[in-house]
Amino acid sequence: MARRRATEQFSLSFLDVICCGFGAVILLLMITKTVQPQIIEASTVKLEGRLAALQEQLYELRGESVVLNRDLNAKHEQLSEFEQRIAILQGQLASARSRHDSIQVESSSNNIIGEQLAVARQQLSAEMKRLLGKQHQSKNNLIGGIPVDSEYIIFIIDTSGSMFSYAWDRMIQEVEATLSIYPEVKGIQVMNDMGQYMFSRYRGQWIPDTPGRRQVIMQNLRNWNVFSNSSPVEGITTAIRTFYDPGKKISLYVFGDEFTGESISDVVATVDRINREDSQGNRLVRIHGVGFPVQFIRAPHLQTTGIRFATLMRELAYRNGGTFVALSDFRP
Repeated sequence: MARRRATEQFSLSFLDVICCGFGAVILLLMITKTVQPQIIEASTVKLEGRLAALQEQLYELRGESVVLNRDLNAKHEQLSEFEQRIAILQGQLASARSRHDSIQVESSSNNIIGEQLAVARQQLSAEMKRLLGKQHQSKNNLIGGIPVDSEYIIFIIDTSGSMFSYAWDRMIQEVEATLSIYPEVKGIQVMNDMGQYMFSRYRGQWIPDTPGRRQVIMQNLRNWNVFSNSSPVEGITTAIRTFYDPGKKISLYVFGDEFTGESISDVVATVDRINREDSQGNRLVRIHGVGFPVQFIRAPHLQTTGIRFATLMRELAYRNGGTFVALSDFRP
């Protein structure tokens, strides 16, 4: 009986071990089944977020592509317009070249006559010098008391508010009249009384004198309204220092209505130092002045700057071989 009880106890222990093992396996299965869905759910959320971001980027790229296609079409239209303009300009260039060739053919036949005329002029000038003497000054060099023997002219224009508001139309008329007494010169320049150029691409250079250039100058004058301190000193000194050349005859035409500087004598001394005399007593450039009586419509005690401008320009013109013209009216 004792041996039989030992066998039963061993069988129960074995069953306990087996049950514990199965329980552990079941517990492991339960743990793995609860964790795995959480991981899948998190990864699904991440993928959906990335998908939404990619879709948003796709929409943005589609919008940008629409804009780029629209810009590309506009560029194509502009290109076609430019090509048409180029074709027109090429045709105009071809016709201009043909006219130029015909003019050269005609001018070649006139070269002999031109050379003979030049020789005749030289002989006539020499004979006139011999008969009239070296101190004679031809009357043809004066128009209205203004010497017009210069080959280059520079306009220095007061662009202040008083000039632009009251005397601008009359100033344009005076510039046009001045150009008319110079049918042809070798170079023109336009700047304001501060030394600022009307055409920045011709800064420090001469504008070629052609009918087309003169027309462009007159057109730009109508709306040329840049800052000015109502003092011609800067423009005069800039013009002399930049454009003086011993082999060129240059005249400065100063248009203005007032002088707001501190000292007239200092300005005259500065110009004398820059526009010095040569060995024959001639100045480097001529300085002419045209005064517009804008300030004289004001009360007498407010006319000082206008009187000072007239005084300054009269003295500068006298010292520098020019003429000062005081207008009686600033209206056209």
